[in-house]
Amino acid sequence: MVGVLRLRLALPAATLKEKRAIVKSVVERLRHRFNAAVAEVGDLETPNRATIAAAVLSTNRAHADSQLQAITRATEEWRLDAELIDVETEVLAL
Repeated sequence: MVGVLRLRLALPAATLKEKRAIVKSVVERLRHRFNAAVAEVGDLETPNRATIAAAVLSTNRAHADSQLQAITRATEEWRLDAELIDVETEVLAL
């Protein structure tokens, strides 16, 4: 199973440089804490928005979904300079 999570964030950034600092922090924290593949995948040229995706692998659908929910909860609970405005999850069987 492959679990995919898309997080859409509203950022208090006026420039792409400010945005990159915030996004880099979120991506690195998620990678380190959850050992997941994480990258910015959308809104690349919009300073005040970011779309970050995380992917997890598991042999069990429930475990993959649990990991995605844990990533979402952690992102909501962290004191980020960002507001979580949308979440999409999908678990794919291979």
